[in-house]
Amino acid sequence: MPLRRSPFIFLRHGETECNARGVIAGRTDSPLTETGRNQARMAAERLRHQTWGRVVCGSLSRTLDTAMLAVPGSEPLVTPGLNERDWGELEGRPLARLVSYTDTPPGGEPWAPFERRVTKALNDILDEWDTPLVVAHSGVYRVICRHLFGRPDGPRIANAEPVVIRPGVSGWQLTALACSPRLRPAPPAGDPASSSAPPTVSRRKRPTSGR
Repeated sequence: MPLRRSPFIFLRHGETECNARGVIAGRTDSPLTETGRNQARMAAERLRHQTWGRVVCGSLSRTLDTAMLAVPGSEPLVTPGLNERDWGELEGRPLARLVSYTDTPPGGEPWAPFERRVTKALNDILDEWDTPLVVAHSGVYRVICRHLFGRPDGPRIANAEPVVIRPGVSGWQLTALACSPRLRPAPPAGDPASSSAPPTVSRRKRPTSGR
């Protein structure tokens, strides 16, 4: 199943307790650390000049909390198909125990079904919304990379650093949103210092019959 050629913004969740400990967390619902919460607030500044049709995220708390901190006042569309891969018996083990991404971890989710699940979720979102902001996991980003570059391996995407992903004439284009030299954490939702409301939600215009 190919990935729909349509633009979107990707944001990995902020640092979690498992990230800080250097252990594997797929289905494990590891909460954000205070550093992770601040990373999500700083992502709000990087996203300030971007527009998107809808904020979507997985069902684990680390993506939902990141979405709500990065886009204060938003109501993210929770999409379980964007959840991280189930690493089976490797959950909670040191990152050094990770197997190759295309291998099946003992008791875990094989790569092919994981890729199909994530791709279907992304395509359903891209069919419905113009330039959605997708808040998800490093494994989801690896599925995206497999579609864009033919392979899922490579460096892990950093926590809470947004990337704009667009189809181009000669292939896909990835643009990391730069950090402002005066970057400061965004105020929490409800804080009067918050200067902007969430963008207006816009659904994708579906073609009319006969066109």
